[in-house]
Amino acid sequence: MDGKTRTIRLNLKKFVYLISPDKIKSSFFSDLDKVLSSNKVKFFQLRLKNVSQRRVIQIGLKCKKITSKYNVKLIINDNFKIAKKINADGCHLGQTDGSIIKARLALKNKILGVTCHGSKELCMIAKKNNADYIALGSFFNSKLKPNASKANFSILKWAKKNIKREIVAIGGINNKNFKKLLLSGGNYIAISSFIWNNPSLNPKEAIKKIK
Repeated sequence: MDGKTRTIRLNLKKFVYLISPDKIKSSFFSDLDKVLSSNKVKFFQLRLKNVSQRRVIQIGLKCKKITSKYNVKLIINDNFKIAKKINADGCHLGQTDGSIIKARLALKNKILGVTCHGSKELCMIAKKNNADYIALGSFFNSKLKPNASKANFSILKWAKKNIKREIVAIGGINNKNFKKLLLSGGNYIAISSFIWNNPSLNPKEAIKKIK
């Protein structure tokens, strides 16, 4: 394989961890299809707050048809029971979203991710409890979580060396700042507002800017 071919393959690597908007509009499913067709998204997390479980399940099942089409992993936020019910690819837990031990037992070999903020201790606990990936941040000011605690870039390099799990960098990420996170040790960048709530770009145009 020559250098040119190798470069092309690297450029096609899926490095985006896409998080849903907090409100699902009528155009969302069409937009999701267009964004995933970019071939940049590895994970799609359905993150809905203050929505009934029944509604999350309905939306999740529709999302699953689209994520399956593009070989994207569907992750359900907060609730491993819903993840199991709709046969999602996995679940993401925050530090107040219940027991990672119970989630692992319920999900068996499915993907389990844990938010660890900027804490080495939380990273070690996640590793001990067999998390598949850890989410670190917030690295920048986030519209999705404006009050989130900030993380230092050094935690990325430390986690890459000591935790040996895939790392998702989160918090205020856009087309101007994402490369620094990948170069510092992140495997994936979590993006939401830049895609779904961009004042000047629609979702399809926004994902094109992440390159």
